[in-house]
Amino acid sequence: MQPFGPGTRRSRSRRVPPRDLPPGPRWPSLLQSIALVRFRHRFVPALHRRYGDVFTVRIMPKGSALVLFTRPEHAKEIFAGDPEVFHAGKGNAILGPIMGEHSLLLQDSGAHKRARKLLMPAFNGQALRGYESVVATLAKEEVDRWVPGVPFRSLDRMNALTLEVILRVVFGVTDESRLARLRPLVNRTVDVSPAVLLGWGYPFLQRFGPWRATVQNQRDLDEVMYAEIAERRAAPDLAERSDVLSRLLQVGGEEGLSDHELRDQLVTLLLAGHETTATALAWALYELGRDQDQMRTARRAAAAGDDEHLEAVLKESMRLHPVIPMVARHLMAPVTIGGIDLPRGVNVGPSILVGHAREDSHRDAGAFRPERFPAGEVAPHTWIPFGGGVRRCIGAGFSLMEGVAVLREVLGRYDVRLPDGALDVPKVRNITSVPRHGARVVVG
Repeated sequence: MQPFGPGTRRSRSRRVPPRDLPPGPRWPSLLQSIALVRFRHRFVPALHRRYGDVFTVRIMPKGSALVLFTRPEHAKEIFAGDPEVFHAGKGNAILGPIMGEHSLLLQDSGAHKRARKLLMPAFNGQALRGYESVVATLAKEEVDRWVPGVPFRSLDRMNALTLEVILRVVFGVTDESRLARLRPLVNRTVDVSPAVLLGWGYPFLQRFGPWRATVQNQRDLDEVMYAEIAERRAAPDLAERSDVLSRLLQVGGEEGLSDHELRDQLVTLLLAGHETTATALAWALYELGRDQDQMRTARRAAAAGDDEHLEAVLKESMRLHPVIPMVARHLMAPVTIGGIDLPRGVNVGPSILVGHAREDSHRDAGAFRPERFPAGEVAPHTWIPFGGGVRRCIGAGFSLMEGVAVLREVLGRYDVRLPDGALDVPKVRNITSVPRHGARVVVG
């Protein structure tokens, strides 16, 4: 799934005058940044209602312009744009201090092409089939611990499960003592507040409070990860191992990934593939619990091995409850999108929040209807949780495989319903949107 962010110190772009851009609020960039990051579920739809299908917001630290587009034809143009002009790495620069300069999400041009080529074998169809049995085993172990009739926060349980998947399937860690050390470090890395993310544009803050704690946690996580990489490089059974890290160590020969590159790519996979999938699964269980007809249909699909329907449940969860609000690109040259001329230095992107909620793209857009996917109702560029074009999320297939495996295990065992008064709404956590009350459910 795709994160977002305006170009920061790396982009060195000039401030584009408002007269050269589509309309938008005239608030100070600090207030707009807070509204976009912290209150996006009300702020962005309100801008769409007031300014129409294209609008501009100003983002810290330099008042950088971010032009949001909301129509599928806009998304198509952006995703099809020349990657030498539409730089995704600079568009995601807010994540640089956490993910690292070698992250696939932060690279552009030749560096991105090389990294993607090296990473791709670990996420092809054959590799995914090899991971599925491990995911299914971990899902069974998780569901075995559930107590029928006792309400629980499905987001917490899905986060615990997808973290275990990342640590075992991606990192290949099986030693319990190392897992015990990694889990809290990873959780603190994922649970970065919006204030910390916004503050990265001001390095002096790293001496204080939450910014200092975040830096120290990164150092501790890096220490464990570099030790794991060094140990894995020397492992005599490296060629027989099938986890993502082991696969990455075997690609490219002398032109393969360095330790620093491996660290950055692993943190990227961790942040982009852990909480996002967990949140999609939590919302899926929540929506099935709200609609017993949909729940019974999903249970029949699980019993019949109908993975297409289970995947549709997951996709509809991602449509109705976008985990990531937008996809960003930084313009390295003037372009025209949707007939609008835009200058160099602007950040542009499709709004997933608005695009997924358009009634002219999704009939009964506010309803949970997984059947819209196998029925062919979802047109290209109207469902974009993984971005699109040459920058489409490399872990999209892994995320869907994992989600289907988990739903198959849960629904193969239990009915799901909501406890009394368990209605939920989204809230912002780091760059993602999660259920405010944890998507509480009961199984039985």
